[in-house]
Amino acid sequence: MDLEISGRKAIVCAASKGLGRACAMSLGRAGVDLVINARTAETLAATAQEIRADSGANVTTVDCDITTPAGQAMVLEACPKPDILINNAGGPPPGQLADWERDDWIKALDANMLTPIFLIKATMDGMIERKFGRVVNITSQAVLSPID
Repeated sequence: MDLEISGRKAIVCAASKGLGRACAMSLGRAGVDLVINARTAETLAATAQEIRADSGANVTTVDCDITTPAGQAMVLEACPKPDILINNAGGPPPGQLADWERDDWIKALDANMLTPIFLIKATMDGMIERKFGRVVNITSQAVLSPID
């Protein structure tokens, strides 16, 4: 299926494994130029190489914590005008609800809500200008079952 997104630019957060990696791989196969992000440089580099080998896509890696202002700035510097934004850095704290402290909740809200809001805010004007933009917000499969 041709999604008619070949040549577009995308930011994919938390893309070294799991859902983020799958999104990046699919976008690469569709001909999208990628900026992928994760905290672990080695895993991120390996994922980028796999995407390049699989699809021939242009892939730029940015290893940083996307939930921080500095990390967001690094990713946006690498791709200041994305057409596609995949927010995928969230998920609940590991363990059981009864064990979570206030700081655990604040960190989860930051990753799941505030980080996507800040990235959307930083990219939406360009999407509106270009009359094209796609934003996908992914939280976690852990909404079905806790992470131990």
